[in-house]
Amino acid sequence: MTDHHIGMIVPSSNLTMETELPRMMRQRESVVPEDRFVFHSSRMRMQHVTPEQLRAMNAQTERAALELADARPDVVATACLVAIMAQGPGHHCTAEDEITGVLRAQGAEAPVVSSAGALLDGIRALGAGRVAILTPYMKPLTQLVADYIEDAGIEVVDALSLEVPDNLAVARLDPADLREHWRRLNLARADALVLSACVQMPSLSSIQPVEEAAGLPVLSAATATAYCLLAELGLPTVVPDAGSLLSGRVPSPAAV
Repeated sequence: MTDHHIGMIVPSSNLTMETELPRMMRQRESVVPEDRFVFHSSRMRMQHVTPEQLRAMNAQTERAALELADARPDVVATACLVAIMAQGPGHHCTAEDEITGVLRAQGAEAPVVSSAGALLDGIRALGAGRVAILTPYMKPLTQLVADYIEDAGIEVVDALSLEVPDNLAVARLDPADLREHWRRLNLARADALVLSACVQMPSLSSIQPVEEAAGLPVLSAATATAYCLLAELGLPTVVPDAGSLLSGRVPSPAAV
């Protein structure tokens, strides 16, 4: 067996990435038992999803990356999608480079994945040029996310905002409710559905059921992050019951 060490930078109020990512990797162990995964987190203070708190959180990136560098992880994920997307188109590249620079300065060679960049890579890997998205954000932040995705060349054909500003309240949303929420979206022109364009809104248990009901690929910020983490580790991108992106049939990001 091989232990793969995954470092995560998460908002202080995030309860979901440290739940859904380990859960996916445990599901993976049921079909690929030789790979095991160990998670190490560093937190950045953020309670409410507002532009001001997102900027303040981003200012803590260097400190969080330094803490993870000491653990010598095999790969690092920075897991706050909207904090990166709110800084303007393409900012995930800047954020990934900043963290990489901090790690390298400490002698840590881990590749870096951002949930924002991973979502774009996941959509492209599915061959989707048009998506519908569902977010917990207030409408202005959802529009920022849609604009970010569109700047990357992917059309957002429809978007639904649940308008929950408190980040802890987002984590407590029932993922089963997504099995009805998605029906409020117009999917007529969509190639794929982003069931949770947020790493804090739980969705894993609904990804496969909604994909089967909707008849098109369904992904989330969390499943896309898992897909990119596995690809960076050089492992097959397979997790049972987590949607088409993690079926093992989708090419790795480098091949897209």
